[in-house]
Amino acid sequence: MKRFIQHQELARDSRFIRQDNTLSTAISELPDDVDTVVEVFEAFDPMIEKATRGTSAEPLYEEYGPSFALVALNDPLKPTDKAVKTRLMMRMHGIFVGELQALEGAGRSLWDFPDAPWEFKMNMARQCWDEARHVQIFEKLLDHVGAKPGMYPESTFLFECACSDDPAMRVAGVNRGLEGLACDVFRDMIRYAEEVGDEKMKQAIDFVLADELTHVRFGSEWVREFTKGDPDHYERAQEFRRRVDKQFSFGGSRSDRDDAAIPIATEVRREAGFTDQELEELSMLSAGGPSRETVKAAARILRERHKAKRAGDGASA
Repeated sequence: MKRFIQHQELARDSRFIRQDNTLSTAISELPDDVDTVVEVFEAFDPMIEKATRGTSAEPLYEEYGPSFALVALNDPLKPTDKAVKTRLMMRMHGIFVGELQALEGAGRSLWDFPDAPWEFKMNMARQCWDEARHVQIFEKLLDHVGAKPGMYPESTFLFECACSDDPAMRVAGVNRGLEGLACDVFRDMIRYAEEVGDEKMKQAIDFVLADELTHVRFGSEWVREFTKGDPDHYERAQEFRRRVDKQFSFGGSRSDRDDAAIPIATEVRREAGFTDQELEELSMLSAGGPSRETVKAAARILRERHKAKRAGDGASA
C-alpha cells in the first residue's frame, strides 16, 4: 500500500461530491474588507457552483449564489435562526466528513512511519479505533437531524492541511491542529444541544469530546518525543502547528472574537494539555479576518449580483 498519499487520493463512494480546497485556504487569509471578500468569492463562484451540483446545497446556491457558503461558515449556530435546521445539517455533515478524515489521518500516521516506536503505533491504532466509532456516532447524528452522508459537498481541507511526511509535524497537525479544532467545534455543539434540550446530541458529542482530549495529548507527547534533543526540529513542528491553526481559524470564524461563529474552547484545550502560551498564540493567530458585519455586507452584494446574473441569463434565453 502506498505511503504518504495526497488528499485527492482519499477514497469515497459515489454518494460524495468532492469540493476543491482552494477556497478554504483563501478564507484564512481574507482581510476585513468588503470589496476584497466579494472579489475573492466571485473568483471562486464557478468552483462553488460546481461543488453544489447534485447535493442539497444546490438550492442554497441558486438562492444565494456563492455567498451561501460565506454565511453558513461565519454565523453562530442559534436556535432562533430561521435557517437553523439547514445550517445544523451542514455543520453536522462537516463534522462527519471531518471524522472520516481524522480516521484517515490517524491511519496514515500508523502506516506512513514504519520505523516509529511501538508505543506510537499503539497510540495511533487506539486513535483509529476511536475515530471509527466517531464516524458511526456522527452518521447516526446526521440521521438524528434529518441529514445523510454525501448530502453536502466534502472538502478534504482538514486532511490536506494537517498531514506532513515528518512524524513530528504529522502529530502536530493532526493531533494538535485538527483535534484541537474538534475540541472547539464539539464544545460549541454541546452548547447548542443544551440550548435546544437535545440530550441525545449532547451526550453523544460529549462522549466524542472525551476521546479528543486523549488524541490531543497523544500529539503533545509525540511532538516532544520525535523532536527530543533537537530544538530546531521542535520549533519547525510548532511553526507547522501554528500554520495549521491559522488555516483552521477560517478567517476569524473560529476565534476568541466576540463575533466568532465557533469560540475557542479554552478550558477544554487546557484540559487536553495546551499551554497558556499556546492558547495565547492561537488567540492571536485566529483574531484576524473579516468581521461578521463585513461578511454580511459582502454576502448581500454577492446575492444581489447572483440574482441579477440569473435574471440576465433568463432574459437572454
